[in-house]
Amino acid sequence: MNPKLRQVSRQLHLWFALAIIIPSLIVFGSGILLQVKKQFAWVQPPTMTGVSATPALSFQQVLQIAQTVPELQVSEWQHIDRIDVRPGKGIMKVVASNDWEAQIDAQTGDILHVAYRRSDIIEAIHDGSWFADFAKLWLFLPAGILLFLMWCSGAVLLYTTLSSKLKKRNARSVRP
Repeated sequence: MNPKLRQVSRQLHLWFALAIIIPSLIVFGSGILLQVKKQFAWVQPPTMTGVSATPALSFQQVLQIAQTVPELQVSEWQHIDRIDVRPGKGIMKVVASNDWEAQIDAQTGDILHVAYRRSDIIEAIHDGSWFADFAKLWLFLPAGILLFLMWCSGAVLLYTTLSSKLKKRNARSVRP
């Protein structure tokens, strides 16, 4: 194999690694947390179960219930980021703009669980948007592309190393 190809691959591998070390550590660390978000309540609150799979609450009732939960700090619709309706679980998750979540029984309106939700922040860290608007496309995307190129240069290094070792082994076995 061409020694020049191996040398160029090593140099690219080294410089790409240095260029993406911080974004890669952020993506790997946050990705690990996102992989286990259902297993750790610290990352994402566990999903409760309501009494019926048929939602009976109107959105106006959901807003009124959310207004009674002090942690949510909801006084109007603009304070609610989203409502996640889970008919199979019989609940409605109200996620406030301040990242607090209240799980409401979709049939009775009872508040089943209130907790801080970190998974959305971790997702924003993971894709880079938490740092700045430009970071997602101008820092984390190029880091991902460079990581792919590192994988390619690493494959070249592996191939050239194994090929060289195989040639040396064959050369030794041919000698008398």
